[in-house]
Amino acid sequence: MATTVKKQSRAVRTPRTGRRPTTARSAPIETVTAWLDQRVVRPEPELGHASPWELAVATILSAQCTDARVNRVTPALFARYPSPAAMAAADPQELEAFIRPTGFFRAKSRHLIGCARRVMSEHGGRLPDRMEALLQLPGIGRKTANVILGNAFGRPAVIVDTHVRRVSLRLGLSRSNDPARIERDLADRFPPGEWTRRSQQLLLHGRYVCLARKPRCAECGLRSICPWYRTHAAGQGEKG
Repeated sequence: MATTVKKQSRAVRTPRTGRRPTTARSAPIETVTAWLDQRVVRPEPELGHASPWELAVATILSAQCTDARVNRVTPALFARYPSPAAMAAADPQELEAFIRPTGFFRAKSRHLIGCARRVMSEHGGRLPDRMEALLQLPGIGRKTANVILGNAFGRPAVIVDTHVRRVSLRLGLSRSNDPARIERDLADRFPPGEWTRRSQQLLLHGRYVCLARKPRCAECGLRSICPWYRTHAAGQGEKG
């Protein structure tokens, strides 16, 4: 498997630490993690980047866009705007032309320029490495901040995107559709040192196996313990 949506609420409590006991309606967490460790050996973000700033830019562009398409845009974008200072001075129309293929290019252009200017004026040209500071930057919500903190700065961070939400619900790791609650539930189930790795594994599992419309249950080593499989796919005659 190859080696990151809408902006989420900022009023989210810091995740609790410790583990939540598994219930009869959730997959055994040790089995889940053991299989993910075998299947998703290198759970790294698929957005190409060479610095925290580039990861922030790429993640902002990935809203409502595939990582593959973002990766086709960013090499030329980073060559033209190699730093927050360069992005802060960008002409909006020129920037829009670079990022047009990612969709919502006018809003994303405003976010990128606004974010770069705040980084320059308030953080000395360096992307901050604290959640509270990241959330004050245009275009960066909690999911994006966690992507940056976990993958660029090595800070414990639970990333919750549409894939993580779907897999968490299907495996019974959370009972909520709310990303903030899912973040807390996953933080309870894994020690902080595993937060980024586990959420990135769930993300990639959801992207390539546990698909939204046609999940590839026959390829999934978790189907025997998956509550969703027992009540949906297996009941509809899914084989494997």
